[in-house]
Amino acid sequence: MATYVILNTGAKMPILGLGTWKSPKNKVKEAVKKAIDVGYRHIDCAYVYENENEVGEAIDEKIKEGVVKREDLFIVSKLWCTFLEKPLVKKACQLSLSALKLDYLDLYLIHWPVGFKAGDKDFPLDERGLAIPSDADYVDTWEAMEELVDAGMVKAIGISNFNHEQIERILNKPGLKYKPANNQIECHPYLTQEKLIEYCHSKDISVTAYSPLGSVDRPWAKPDEPSLLENPKVKAIAEKHKKTPAQVLLRFPMQRHLAVIPKSITPARIEENFKVFDFELTKEETDTILSLNMNWRACPNQWSVEHKHYPFNIEF
Repeated sequence: MATYVILNTGAKMPILGLGTWKSPKNKVKEAVKKAIDVGYRHIDCAYVYENENEVGEAIDEKIKEGVVKREDLFIVSKLWCTFLEKPLVKKACQLSLSALKLDYLDLYLIHWPVGFKAGDKDFPLDERGLAIPSDADYVDTWEAMEELVDAGMVKAIGISNFNHEQIERILNKPGLKYKPANNQIECHPYLTQEKLIEYCHSKDISVTAYSPLGSVDRPWAKPDEPSLLENPKVKAIAEKHKKTPAQVLLRFPMQRHLAVIPKSITPARIEENFKVFDFELTKEETDTILSLNMNWRACPNQWSVEHKHYPFNIEF
């Protein structure tokens, strides 16, 4: 099986990356260093994760040690919702580049299609706890993203958490210069996203699956919500292959030609999550896993449910 996904720019994105959402500042640096030592070459970051400085230190140290060269790595970051207004995009990208200590990003994504009021708060909320929107339209934001490519700050641009109608609006934009190269979406056996993935692939847009293990450590988790790692069908398939449930849950999207970005700060798990290239799920097994779908979201972005660009009001 291929170890990378080819973007519509021709670039090769390693199919397995390290996620850094919820990785605490004091732990993420060692996690990234460990991941690079193990063989990870794709690191998924974002401004709003508030740990890009530490990720950057880890990358810098590994390059200085001669373990990797910059061009061996595929580094992704994301434009946060408070920077969707066109004049703010370049500044936001520069903030991520300087935190990560990089001259360019391999891929830069619009994190969500929803714009929040600009300012010093990442989550500007009203008295009801809902995000205060900005007037930004992501189609205009896209033009500023295209300028980053032309300025050499990023090699490719994409989107995250966009539905197919929102992608269609970008693709149909008059004067479109660069198509989105990637859509990063929540995807796991309880949210299999068949229609959206099929749509993206039909438009030559690669897909990255986030929260592939169901995001057990999400801050708003409730005790009665379903656990993927404990699912009996997943566990039975894992036992058959002498693998862990996590390894099955990572292999599953890879066989659907999706990149996948499990987050971990535990050295043993970082290693375990990388050992997914030496077995193959049968069609029967992937069908069994697909049948677990219940359109359940671990990350519904509850702050934006009334936003005019909220992406999850339609089927896909």
